[in-house]
Amino acid sequence: MSFHTALRKGASSVFLRIEEALDVPFGGTDNPLRHLGAIGLYLLWIVVGTGLYLYTVLDTGIEAVYRSIGYLSTEQWYLGGVLRSLHRYAADGFMLVMMLHLIREWCYGRYHGFRLYSWMTGIPLIWLAYAAGIGGYWIVWDQLAQLSATATAELLDWLPIFSEPSARNFMSPDSISDRFFTMLVFIHIGVPLLLILGLWAHVHRISHVDYLPSRRAMVATLAILIGLSLLKPALSNPPANLATVPGALDFDWFILFLHPLTDFSSPAIVWSLLFGVTALLFALPLLPHPRPQPAAVVDPANCTGCDRCLADCPYAAIAMTQHPSRPGFRLAVVDTDLCAACGICAGSCPSSTPFRRRETLVTGIDMPQQPVNALREQLEVALARLEGRTRIVIFACTRGADAGTLAAVDTAVIGLICTGMLPPAFVEYALRGGADGVLVATCRNGGCDFRLGELWTSQRLLGQREPHLRRTVPPSRLQLLAASAHDDRTLAKGLAEFRARLEALPAASDRLPPYLRSASHHA
Repeated sequence: MSFHTALRKGASSVFLRIEEALDVPFGGTDNPLRHLGAIGLYLLWIVVGTGLYLYTVLDTGIEAVYRSIGYLSTEQWYLGGVLRSLHRYAADGFMLVMMLHLIREWCYGRYHGFRLYSWMTGIPLIWLAYAAGIGGYWIVWDQLAQLSATATAELLDWLPIFSEPSARNFMSPDSISDRFFTMLVFIHIGVPLLLILGLWAHVHRISHVDYLPSRRAMVATLAILIGLSLLKPALSNPPANLATVPGALDFDWFILFLHPLTDFSSPAIVWSLLFGVTALLFALPLLPHPRPQPAAVVDPANCTGCDRCLADCPYAAIAMTQHPSRPGFRLAVVDTDLCAACGICAGSCPSSTPFRRRETLVTGIDMPQQPVNALREQLEVALARLEGRTRIVIFACTRGADAGTLAAVDTAVIGLICTGMLPPAFVEYALRGGADGVLVATCRNGGCDFRLGELWTSQRLLGQREPHLRRTVPPSRLQLLAASAHDDRTLAKGLAEFRARLEALPAASDRLPPYLRSASHHA
Protein backbone atom coordinates (compact mmCIF):
# COMPACT_ATOMS: atom_id res chain seq x y z
CA MET A 1 0.00 0.00 0.00
CA SER A 2 1.40 3.40 -1.01
CA PHE A 3 1.87 6.25 1.45
CA HIS A 4 -0.90 8.24 -0.25
CA THR A 5 -3.36 5.34 -0.02
CA ALA A 6 -2.55 4.71 3.63
CA LEU A 7 -2.89 8.42 4.42
CA ARG A 8 -6.21 8.69 2.60
CA LYS A 9 -7.68 5.60 4.24
CA GLY A 10 -6.64 6.78 7.68
CA ALA A 11 -8.16 10.19 7.03
CA SER A 12 -11.36 8.62 5.68
CA SER A 13 -11.75 6.51 8.82
CA VAL A 14 -11.43 9.61 11.00
CA PHE A 15 -13.80 11.59 8.80
CA LEU A 16 -16.37 8.78 8.83
CA ARG A 17 -16.28 8.54 12.61
CA ILE A 18 -16.88 12.27 12.90
CA GLU A 19 -19.82 11.97 10.50
CA GLU A 20 -21.23 9.08 12.51
CA ALA A 21 -20.87 11.06 15.73
CA LEU A 22 -22.74 14.01 14.20
CA ASP A 23 -25.55 11.66 13.17
CA VAL A 24 -26.50 11.40 16.86
CA PRO A 25 -27.54 15.04 17.37
CA PHE A 26 -28.45 15.87 13.76
CA GLY A 27 -29.52 12.67 12.02
CA GLY A 28 -28.47 11.84 8.48
CA THR A 29 -30.83 14.34 6.85
CA ASP A 30 -29.42 17.31 8.77
CA ASN A 31 -25.83 16.13 9.29
CA PRO A 32 -23.73 19.01 7.90
CA LEU A 33 -20.80 16.81 6.88
CA ARG A 34 -23.06 14.61 4.75
CA HIS A 35 -24.46 17.60 2.86
CA LEU A 36 -21.49 19.94 2.44
CA GLY A 37 -22.22 20.59 -1.22
CA ALA A 38 -25.82 21.62 -0.54
CA ILE A 39 -24.81 23.79 2.42
CA GLY A 40 -22.12 25.45 0.30
CA LEU A 41 -24.65 26.30 -2.41
CA TYR A 42 -27.04 27.64 0.22
CA LEU A 43 -24.34 29.89 1.65
CA LEU A 44 -23.50 31.08 -1.85
CA TRP A 45 -27.13 32.07 -2.46
CA ILE A 46 -27.05 34.06 0.79
CA VAL A 47 -23.89 35.80 -0.41
CA VAL A 48 -25.47 36.56 -3.79
CA GLY A 49 -28.77 37.77 -2.33
CA THR A 50 -27.22 40.06 0.28
CA GLY A 51 -24.65 41.26 -2.25
CA LEU A 52 -27.33 42.29 -4.74
CA TYR A 53 -29.12 44.30 -2.04
CA LEU A 54 -25.93 46.03 -0.92
CA TYR A 55 -24.97 46.86 -4.51
CA THR A 56 -28.34 48.50 -5.18
CA VAL A 57 -28.28 50.73 -2.07
CA LEU A 58 -24.60 51.68 -1.92
CA ASP A 59 -23.37 54.93 -3.46
CA THR A 60 -20.87 54.61 -6.28
CA GLY A 61 -17.45 56.17 -6.06
CA ILE A 62 -14.36 55.34 -4.09
CA GLU A 63 -15.19 57.76 -1.25
CA ALA A 64 -18.98 57.62 -1.44
CA VAL A 65 -19.08 53.84 -1.03
CA TYR A 66 -17.14 54.08 2.24
CA ARG A 67 -19.58 56.62 3.63
CA SER A 68 -22.68 54.73 2.49
CA ILE A 69 -21.52 51.36 3.80
CA GLY A 70 -20.67 53.02 7.09
CA TYR A 71 -24.16 54.52 7.26
CA LEU A 72 -25.75 51.13 6.61
CA SER A 73 -23.60 49.46 9.24
CA THR A 74 -24.31 51.95 12.03
CA GLU A 75 -27.44 54.01 11.34
CA GLN A 76 -29.36 51.19 9.62
CA TRP A 77 -27.80 48.31 11.53
CA TYR A 78 -31.12 46.47 11.84
CA LEU A 79 -31.29 45.90 8.07
CA GLY A 80 -28.33 47.09 6.05
CA GLY A 81 -25.87 46.31 8.84
CA VAL A 82 -27.23 42.80 9.38
CA LEU A 83 -27.22 42.12 5.64
CA ARG A 84 -23.64 43.32 5.36
CA SER A 85 -22.61 41.02 8.21
CA LEU A 86 -24.56 38.17 6.66
CA HIS A 87 -22.70 38.79 3.41
CA ARG A 88 -19.36 38.60 5.19
CA TYR A 89 -20.07 35.57 7.40
CA ALA A 90 -21.80 33.60 4.63
CA ALA A 91 -18.73 34.17 2.45
CA ASP A 92 -16.47 32.88 5.24
CA GLY A 93 -18.77 29.90 5.72
CA PHE A 94 -18.70 29.16 2.00
CA MET A 95 -14.90 29.07 2.02
CA LEU A 96 -14.87 26.74 5.03
CA VAL A 97 -17.50 24.40 3.61
CA MET A 98 -15.81 24.36 0.20
CA MET A 99 -12.50 23.21 1.71
CA LEU A 100 -14.21 20.61 3.91
CA HIS A 101 -16.03 19.30 0.83
CA LEU A 102 -12.72 19.01 -1.02
CA ILE A 103 -11.08 17.16 1.89
CA ARG A 104 -14.06 14.82 2.29
CA GLU A 105 -14.11 13.85 -1.37
CA TRP A 106 -10.37 13.16 -1.25
CA CYS A 107 -10.72 11.09 1.93
CA TYR A 108 -13.32 8.85 0.31
CA GLY A 109 -11.34 8.53 -2.94
CA ARG A 110 -13.89 10.35 -5.06
CA TYR A 111 -11.56 11.89 -7.61
CA HIS A 112 -11.26 9.30 -10.38
CA GLY A 113 -13.39 7.15 -12.65
CA PHE A 114 -16.95 8.38 -13.08
CA ARG A 115 -16.22 11.20 -10.62
CA LEU A 116 -13.24 12.52 -12.59
CA TYR A 117 -15.23 15.27 -14.33
CA SER A 118 -16.67 16.63 -11.09
CA TRP A 119 -13.22 16.61 -9.47
CA MET A 120 -11.52 18.39 -12.36
CA THR A 121 -14.23 21.05 -12.69
CA GLY A 122 -14.21 21.66 -8.94
CA ILE A 123 -10.55 22.64 -8.62
CA PRO A 124 -10.78 25.93 -10.61
CA LEU A 125 -13.74 26.95 -8.44
CA ILE A 126 -11.37 27.33 -5.49
CA TRP A 127 -9.40 30.01 -7.35
CA LEU A 128 -12.59 31.79 -8.44
CA ALA A 129 -14.02 31.73 -4.91
CA TYR A 130 -10.93 33.32 -3.38
CA ALA A 131 -10.63 35.86 -6.18
CA ALA A 132 -14.24 36.92 -5.58
CA GLY A 133 -13.74 37.03 -1.82
CA ILE A 134 -10.56 39.09 -1.91
CA GLY A 135 -12.04 41.48 -4.47
CA GLY A 136 -15.08 41.98 -2.26
CA TYR A 137 -12.96 43.42 0.52
CA TRP A 138 -11.56 46.04 -1.83
CA ILE A 139 -14.93 47.66 -2.64
CA VAL A 140 -15.28 49.18 0.85
CA TRP A 141 -11.87 50.81 0.37
CA ASP A 142 -10.93 51.03 4.02
CA GLN A 143 -7.48 50.33 5.42
CA LEU A 144 -8.01 46.57 5.21
CA ALA A 145 -8.90 46.96 1.53
CA GLN A 146 -5.81 49.10 1.08
CA LEU A 147 -3.62 46.46 2.72
CA SER A 148 -5.20 43.65 0.68
CA ALA A 149 -5.00 45.51 -2.63
CA THR A 150 -1.38 46.47 -2.08
CA ALA A 151 -0.39 42.98 -0.93
CA THR A 152 -2.19 41.38 -3.86
CA ALA A 153 -0.54 43.75 -6.32
CA GLU A 154 2.88 42.93 -4.89
CA LEU A 155 2.07 39.25 -5.13
CA LEU A 156 0.98 39.60 -8.75
CA ASP A 157 4.09 41.64 -9.59
CA TRP A 158 6.20 38.58 -8.92
CA LEU A 159 4.59 36.89 -11.93
CA PRO A 160 6.09 37.89 -15.30
CA ILE A 161 2.75 39.07 -16.72
CA PHE A 162 2.94 42.85 -16.27
CA SER A 163 5.35 45.18 -18.01
CA GLU A 164 5.13 47.65 -15.12
CA PRO A 165 4.72 46.78 -11.44
CA SER A 166 1.03 47.08 -10.56
CA ALA A 167 1.86 47.97 -6.96
CA ARG A 168 2.82 51.45 -8.17
CA ASN A 169 -0.89 52.18 -8.51
CA PHE A 170 -1.13 52.26 -4.71
CA MET A 171 1.84 54.48 -3.97
CA SER A 172 0.03 57.83 -3.81
CA PRO A 173 -3.53 58.99 -3.03
CA ASP A 174 -3.85 60.59 -6.49
CA SER A 175 -3.48 57.21 -8.17
CA ILE A 176 -6.90 56.01 -6.96
CA SER A 177 -10.05 57.36 -8.67
CA ASP A 178 -13.64 56.36 -9.26
CA ARG A 179 -12.49 54.32 -12.26
CA PHE A 180 -10.73 52.08 -9.79
CA PHE A 181 -14.06 51.56 -8.02
CA THR A 182 -15.67 50.61 -11.35
CA MET A 183 -12.98 48.00 -11.85
CA LEU A 184 -13.57 46.63 -8.34
CA VAL A 185 -17.29 46.28 -8.98
CA PHE A 186 -16.59 44.51 -12.25
CA ILE A 187 -14.28 42.05 -10.48
CA HIS A 188 -16.65 41.45 -7.58
CA ILE A 189 -19.64 40.80 -9.86
CA GLY A 190 -17.95 39.20 -12.86
CA VAL A 191 -15.92 36.64 -10.93
CA PRO A 192 -18.92 35.35 -8.91
CA LEU A 193 -20.84 34.96 -12.17
CA LEU A 194 -18.00 32.78 -13.46
CA LEU A 195 -18.12 30.90 -10.16
CA ILE A 196 -21.84 30.19 -10.54
CA LEU A 197 -21.29 29.06 -14.14
CA GLY A 198 -18.48 26.82 -12.95
CA LEU A 199 -20.70 25.34 -10.23
CA TRP A 200 -23.28 24.46 -12.88
CA ALA A 201 -20.58 22.66 -14.85
CA HIS A 202 -19.44 20.97 -11.64
CA VAL A 203 -22.80 19.30 -10.94
CA HIS A 204 -24.58 19.09 -14.29
CA ARG A 205 -23.51 15.45 -14.80
CA ILE A 206 -25.13 14.49 -11.50
CA SER A 207 -28.86 13.80 -11.29
CA HIS A 208 -31.09 14.61 -8.31
CA VAL A 209 -28.63 17.26 -7.08
CA ASP A 210 -29.25 18.67 -3.61
CA TYR A 211 -29.19 22.35 -4.47
CA LEU A 212 -30.31 23.16 -0.93
CA PRO A 213 -29.95 21.31 2.39
CA SER A 214 -32.93 20.30 4.50
CA ARG A 215 -35.24 23.02 5.82
CA ARG A 216 -34.02 22.55 9.37
CA ALA A 217 -30.40 22.79 8.24
CA MET A 218 -31.18 26.00 6.32
CA VAL A 219 -32.99 27.56 9.28
CA ALA A 220 -30.20 26.58 11.68
CA THR A 221 -27.49 27.91 9.36
CA LEU A 222 -29.31 31.20 8.84
CA ALA A 223 -29.92 31.54 12.61
CA ILE A 224 -26.20 31.05 13.31
CA LEU A 225 -25.25 33.65 10.71
CA ILE A 226 -27.79 36.16 12.04
CA GLY A 227 -26.58 35.51 15.58
CA LEU A 228 -22.99 36.22 14.53
CA SER A 229 -24.14 39.32 12.68
CA LEU A 230 -25.81 40.69 15.79
CA LEU A 231 -23.11 39.70 18.28
CA LYS A 232 -20.14 40.75 16.15
CA PRO A 233 -21.31 42.92 13.26
CA ALA A 234 -19.00 43.44 10.31
CA LEU A 235 -17.74 47.03 10.43
CA SER A 236 -15.38 49.01 8.28
CA ASN A 237 -11.85 49.79 9.35
CA PRO A 238 -10.65 53.43 9.12
CA PRO A 239 -10.77 54.81 5.56
CA ALA A 240 -7.90 53.96 3.24
CA ASN A 241 -5.06 56.44 3.09
CA LEU A 242 -2.23 55.61 0.74
CA ALA A 243 -0.04 58.19 2.49
CA THR A 244 0.01 56.06 5.65
CA VAL A 245 0.65 52.45 6.56
CA PRO A 246 -2.43 50.63 7.94
CA GLY A 247 -2.28 49.82 11.64
CA ALA A 248 -4.01 47.07 13.58
CA LEU A 249 -7.01 45.83 11.60
CA ASP A 250 -9.97 43.50 11.96
CA PHE A 251 -8.65 40.67 9.79
CA ASP A 252 -10.52 37.89 7.96
CA TRP A 253 -8.38 34.77 8.10
CA PHE A 254 -10.81 32.68 6.04
CA ILE A 255 -10.30 34.75 2.89
CA LEU A 256 -7.23 36.96 3.37
CA PHE A 257 -4.81 34.43 4.83
CA LEU A 258 -2.52 34.78 1.80
CA HIS A 259 -1.36 38.23 2.87
CA PRO A 260 0.23 37.30 6.23
CA LEU A 261 1.57 34.15 4.59
CA THR A 262 3.30 36.33 1.99
CA ASP A 263 4.72 38.62 4.69
CA PHE A 264 5.97 35.63 6.65
CA SER A 265 7.64 34.01 3.62
CA SER A 266 7.85 35.52 0.14
CA PRO A 267 5.79 35.82 -3.06
CA ALA A 268 7.88 33.05 -4.62
CA ILE A 269 7.05 30.62 -1.82
CA VAL A 270 3.34 31.55 -1.86
CA TRP A 271 3.02 31.07 -5.61
CA SER A 272 4.97 27.81 -5.38
CA LEU A 273 2.52 26.59 -2.74
CA LEU A 274 -0.54 27.69 -4.71
CA PHE A 275 0.59 26.23 -8.02
CA GLY A 276 2.00 23.14 -6.33
CA VAL A 277 -1.21 22.33 -4.45
CA THR A 278 -3.29 22.99 -7.58
CA ALA A 279 -1.05 20.73 -9.67
CA LEU A 280 -1.25 18.04 -6.99
CA LEU A 281 -5.04 18.18 -6.98
CA PHE A 282 -5.11 17.84 -10.76
CA ALA A 283 -2.60 14.97 -10.60
CA LEU A 284 -4.45 12.92 -7.96
CA PRO A 285 -6.49 10.97 -10.55
CA LEU A 286 -3.21 9.85 -12.13
CA LEU A 287 -2.09 8.10 -8.94
CA PRO A 288 -2.80 4.36 -8.55
CA HIS A 289 -6.42 3.69 -7.66
CA PRO A 290 -8.82 0.72 -7.80
CA ARG A 291 -9.70 -0.53 -11.25
CA PRO A 292 -13.18 0.63 -12.33
CA GLN A 293 -15.92 -1.97 -12.17
CA PRO A 294 -17.78 -3.00 -15.35
CA ALA A 295 -20.58 -0.65 -16.34
CA ALA A 296 -24.22 -1.64 -16.53
CA VAL A 297 -25.26 -3.57 -19.65
CA VAL A 298 -28.60 -3.21 -21.46
CA ASP A 299 -30.32 -6.19 -23.07
CA PRO A 300 -32.51 -4.80 -25.91
CA ALA A 301 -34.76 -7.88 -25.97
CA ASN A 302 -35.78 -7.34 -22.35
CA CYS A 303 -35.67 -3.54 -22.11
CA THR A 304 -39.19 -2.06 -22.22
CA GLY A 305 -38.08 1.58 -22.30
CA CYS A 306 -39.93 2.30 -19.03
CA ASP A 307 -37.55 5.12 -17.95
CA ARG A 308 -37.16 3.81 -14.39
CA CYS A 309 -33.40 3.34 -14.72
CA LEU A 310 -33.14 6.83 -16.21
CA ALA A 311 -35.08 8.29 -13.28
CA ASP A 312 -33.07 6.47 -10.61
CA CYS A 313 -29.49 6.75 -11.92
CA PRO A 314 -27.52 8.99 -9.53
CA TYR A 315 -24.99 10.11 -12.14
CA ALA A 316 -27.06 10.71 -15.30
CA ALA A 317 -25.30 7.78 -16.98
CA ILE A 318 -28.45 6.56 -18.73
CA ALA A 319 -30.26 8.06 -21.71
CA MET A 320 -33.19 6.83 -23.77
CA THR A 321 -33.12 6.32 -27.51
CA GLN A 322 -35.35 4.78 -30.16
CA HIS A 323 -35.46 0.99 -29.93
CA PRO A 324 -33.65 -0.43 -32.98
CA SER A 325 -36.02 -3.35 -33.55
CA ARG A 326 -39.30 -2.36 -31.88
CA PRO A 327 -40.98 0.68 -33.46
CA GLY A 328 -42.61 2.99 -30.93
CA PHE A 329 -40.49 1.67 -28.07
CA ARG A 330 -37.45 3.23 -26.44
CA LEU A 331 -34.21 1.66 -25.30
CA ALA A 332 -31.92 2.56 -22.40
CA VAL A 333 -28.35 3.46 -23.34
CA VAL A 334 -25.54 3.51 -20.76
CA ASP A 335 -22.66 6.00 -20.92
CA THR A 336 -19.81 3.85 -19.60
CA ASP A 337 -17.72 6.90 -18.68
CA LEU A 338 -20.43 8.12 -16.30
CA CYS A 339 -21.62 4.77 -14.95
CA ALA A 340 -20.79 4.25 -11.27
CA ALA A 341 -21.35 0.47 -11.48
CA CYS A 342 -23.66 0.73 -8.47
CA GLY A 343 -26.45 -1.47 -9.85
CA ILE A 344 -29.22 0.94 -8.83
CA CYS A 345 -30.55 0.71 -12.38
CA ALA A 346 -30.85 -3.08 -12.13
CA GLY A 347 -32.85 -2.67 -8.94
CA SER A 348 -35.26 -0.33 -10.71
CA CYS A 349 -35.85 -2.55 -13.76
CA PRO A 350 -39.29 -4.23 -13.77
CA SER A 351 -37.81 -7.27 -15.55
CA SER A 352 -35.50 -7.94 -12.56
CA THR A 353 -38.17 -9.81 -10.62
CA PRO A 354 -37.03 -13.29 -9.49
CA PHE A 355 -40.56 -14.65 -10.00
CA ARG A 356 -39.97 -14.93 -13.73
CA ARG A 357 -39.96 -18.62 -14.55
CA ARG A 358 -37.10 -18.51 -17.03
CA GLU A 359 -34.30 -20.84 -16.03
CA THR A 360 -31.78 -18.09 -16.77
CA LEU A 361 -33.04 -14.67 -15.76
CA VAL A 362 -32.02 -11.99 -18.28
CA THR A 363 -33.06 -8.48 -17.32
CA GLY A 364 -33.42 -5.24 -19.27
CA ILE A 365 -30.36 -3.76 -17.56
CA ASP A 366 -27.90 -5.60 -15.37
CA MET A 367 -24.48 -5.59 -13.72
CA PRO A 368 -21.91 -8.02 -15.19
CA GLN A 369 -20.12 -8.41 -11.82
CA GLN A 370 -23.33 -9.34 -9.96
CA PRO A 371 -26.16 -10.21 -12.37
CA VAL A 372 -29.71 -10.48 -11.09
CA ASN A 373 -29.78 -14.12 -12.24
CA ALA A 374 -26.72 -14.92 -10.10
CA LEU A 375 -28.36 -13.08 -7.19
CA ARG A 376 -31.46 -15.25 -7.55
CA GLU A 377 -29.38 -18.43 -7.69
CA GLN A 378 -27.39 -17.33 -4.63
CA LEU A 379 -30.61 -16.66 -2.73
CA GLU A 380 -32.12 -20.02 -3.68
CA VAL A 381 -29.01 -21.89 -2.52
CA ALA A 382 -28.97 -19.91 0.74
CA LEU A 383 -32.66 -20.60 1.38
CA ALA A 384 -32.15 -24.33 0.85
CA ARG A 385 -29.42 -24.39 3.49
CA LEU A 386 -31.28 -22.46 6.19
CA GLU A 387 -32.16 -24.39 9.32
CA GLY A 388 -33.49 -23.57 12.74
CA ARG A 389 -36.55 -22.06 14.34
CA THR A 390 -36.27 -18.55 12.89
CA ARG A 391 -34.61 -18.32 9.48
CA ILE A 392 -33.51 -14.89 8.34
CA VAL A 393 -32.02 -13.60 5.09
CA ILE A 394 -29.84 -10.49 5.26
CA PHE A 395 -29.29 -8.37 2.15
CA ALA A 396 -26.41 -6.05 3.04
CA CYS A 397 -24.38 -3.36 1.33
CA THR A 398 -20.75 -4.46 1.17
CA ARG A 399 -19.65 -0.86 1.83
CA GLY A 400 -21.50 -0.70 5.12
CA ALA A 401 -21.27 -2.80 8.28
CA ASP A 402 -19.70 -6.25 7.92
CA ALA A 403 -22.75 -8.51 7.81
CA GLY A 404 -20.69 -11.56 6.87
CA THR A 405 -19.83 -12.20 10.53
CA LEU A 406 -23.54 -12.78 11.24
CA ALA A 407 -23.87 -15.75 8.87
CA ALA A 408 -25.10 -18.89 10.65
CA VAL A 409 -27.20 -21.98 10.03
CA ASP A 410 -30.34 -19.88 10.56
CA THR A 411 -29.01 -16.69 8.96
CA ALA A 412 -28.04 -16.22 5.31
CA VAL A 413 -26.05 -13.14 4.32
CA ILE A 414 -26.02 -11.87 0.75
CA GLY A 415 -23.72 -8.95 0.01
CA LEU A 416 -24.66 -6.37 -2.60
CA ILE A 417 -22.71 -3.75 -4.52
CA CYS A 418 -25.31 -1.35 -3.15
CA THR A 419 -28.68 -2.13 -1.61
CA GLY A 420 -30.13 0.05 -4.36
CA MET A 421 -29.50 -2.84 -6.77
CA LEU A 422 -31.92 -5.09 -4.83
CA PRO A 423 -35.24 -5.48 -6.67
CA PRO A 424 -37.99 -5.31 -4.00
CA ALA A 425 -39.48 -8.57 -5.31
CA PHE A 426 -36.46 -10.40 -3.85
CA VAL A 427 -37.80 -9.72 -0.36
CA GLU A 428 -41.07 -11.44 -1.18
CA TYR A 429 -39.20 -14.21 -3.03
CA ALA A 430 -37.13 -14.93 0.10
CA LEU A 431 -40.21 -15.02 2.32
CA ARG A 432 -42.03 -17.38 -0.06
CA GLY A 433 -38.89 -19.50 -0.32
CA GLY A 434 -38.72 -20.39 3.36
CA ALA A 435 -37.32 -17.36 5.18
CA ASP A 436 -39.17 -16.18 8.28
CA GLY A 437 -37.87 -12.66 7.89
CA VAL A 438 -35.72 -10.45 5.68
CA LEU A 439 -33.34 -7.79 6.99
CA VAL A 440 -32.03 -5.19 4.53
CA ALA A 441 -28.92 -3.42 5.86
CA THR A 442 -28.37 -0.13 4.06
CA CYS A 443 -25.84 2.62 4.59
CA ARG A 444 -26.78 5.40 6.96
CA ASN A 445 -29.07 8.17 5.80
CA GLY A 446 -27.00 10.39 3.52
CA GLY A 447 -23.99 8.06 3.72
CA CYS A 448 -24.42 6.01 0.54
CA ASP A 449 -21.22 5.97 -1.50
CA PHE A 450 -23.42 6.19 -4.60
CA ARG A 451 -25.51 9.04 -3.17
CA LEU A 452 -29.01 7.60 -3.58
CA GLY A 453 -28.82 3.86 -2.91
CA GLU A 454 -30.09 4.02 0.66
CA LEU A 455 -32.87 6.47 -0.23
CA TRP A 456 -34.18 4.53 -3.23
CA THR A 457 -34.02 1.25 -1.28
CA SER A 458 -36.12 2.54 1.60
CA GLN A 459 -38.63 4.24 -0.70
CA ARG A 460 -39.10 1.09 -2.81
CA LEU A 461 -39.54 -1.18 0.18
CA LEU A 462 -41.94 1.26 1.84
CA GLY A 463 -44.07 1.50 -1.30
CA GLN A 464 -43.10 5.09 -2.10
CA ARG A 465 -41.18 4.48 -5.33
CA GLU A 466 -41.42 2.15 -8.30
CA PRO A 467 -40.76 -0.70 -8.38
CA HIS A 468 -42.24 -1.09 -4.91
CA LEU A 469 -42.68 -4.04 -2.61
CA ARG A 470 -46.14 -5.54 -2.96
CA ARG A 471 -48.57 -4.73 -0.15
CA THR A 472 -49.28 -8.40 0.39
CA VAL A 473 -45.82 -8.70 2.00
CA PRO A 474 -46.33 -8.41 5.78
CA PRO A 475 -44.34 -5.48 7.25
CA SER A 476 -43.63 -7.56 10.36
CA ARG A 477 -41.40 -9.85 8.27
CA LEU A 478 -39.20 -7.05 6.93
CA GLN A 479 -36.61 -4.98 8.77
CA LEU A 480 -34.75 -2.00 7.31
CA LEU A 481 -31.58 -1.15 9.22
CA ALA A 482 -29.05 1.60 8.53
CA ALA A 483 -25.50 0.54 9.42
CA SER A 484 -22.29 2.17 8.18
CA ALA A 485 -18.79 0.71 8.15
CA HIS A 486 -18.29 1.11 11.92
CA ASP A 487 -21.74 -0.15 12.90
CA ASP A 488 -21.06 -3.88 13.21
CA ARG A 489 -22.45 -3.95 16.75
CA THR A 490 -25.51 -1.98 15.70
CA LEU A 491 -26.20 -4.49 12.94
CA ALA A 492 -25.75 -7.47 15.28
CA LYS A 493 -28.05 -5.88 17.84
CA GLY A 494 -30.63 -5.08 15.18
CA LEU A 495 -30.57 -8.68 13.96
CA ALA A 496 -31.09 -10.00 17.50
CA GLU A 497 -34.02 -7.66 18.06
CA PHE A 498 -35.55 -8.59 14.70
CA ARG A 499 -35.22 -12.28 15.50
CA ALA A 500 -36.87 -11.79 18.88
CA ARG A 501 -39.72 -9.92 17.21
CA LEU A 502 -40.24 -12.69 14.67
CA GLU A 503 -40.25 -15.35 17.39
CA ALA A 504 -42.90 -13.41 19.29
CA LEU A 505 -45.29 -13.53 16.32
CA PRO A 506 -48.10 -16.09 16.41
CA ALA A 507 -47.25 -19.22 14.45
CA ALA A 508 -48.00 -18.83 10.74
CA SER A 509 -49.91 -15.62 11.49
CA ASP A 510 -48.84 -13.76 8.40
CA ARG A 511 -46.71 -16.19 6.43
CA LEU A 512 -46.85 -16.02 2.68
CA PRO A 513 -47.68 -19.21 0.76
CA PRO A 514 -44.54 -20.87 -0.63
CA TYR A 515 -43.35 -20.39 -4.18
CA LEU A 516 -40.82 -22.73 -5.76
CA ARG A 517 -39.64 -21.45 -9.11
CA SER A 518 -38.00 -24.75 -10.14
CA ALA A 519 -41.15 -26.72 -9.50
CA SER A 520 -43.25 -24.20 -11.40
CA HIS A 521 -40.79 -24.16 -14.28
CA HIS A 522 -40.80 -27.93 -14.76
CA ALA A 523 -44.52 -28.45 -14.16
